[in-house]
Amino acid sequence: MTTVESQIPAAAQSDWAAAGDRIDALVTASAAGGAVARERAEELVRLVVDLYGAGLERLLELLHERDALGDDVLEALAADGLVSSLLLVHGLHPESASTRVANALAAVAPGGEATLIEITRDGIARVRMTASGCSSGALKASVESAIADAAPEVVTIEMVEPERSAGTVIPVDSLFSRVGPAAS
Repeated sequence: MTTVESQIPAAAQSDWAAAGDRIDALVTASAAGGAVARERAEELVRLVVDLYGAGLERLLELLHERDALGDDVLEALAADGLVSSLLLVHGLHPESASTRVANALAAVAPGGEATLIEITRDGIARVRMTASGCSSGALKASVESAIADAAPEVVTIEMVEPERSAGTVIPVDSLFSRVGPAAS
């Protein structure tokens, strides 16, 4: 399946990310004009974000009212990097946080080295990692970054130790089955 994002030149895609960085830099730079200037810049950004969020929500409502918001459209919206990030910002993403995190973990650790256990109502994601040694630190950082990108509503990430197997229990009688009778 070809996504809209794959049809857009890479330069244009990086422009979207750069625009977010530039907005952040401009709001920060407005602090040079004093606290009032910074507050006004932050309010302006909030108002624009709220306006666009309301527009996106209305767009989705109109599509839904016309039965034009089927699974294929929702999948395309969720798969497009730019659209997905906008839907996340406005709480309109069609996939649950658990689905988004599970997909992000599968992409970061395709061998299944990181598995989502749960996301609590308090926004705590519990993840089980099976990697150890030198690679575990790098995997942990990748997992945390992937979760932050996929589910900004997650406020804390807890790494849970893998369950250890109890091991095989050998019955005591079988230990002595090859040993002859005890000498008296």
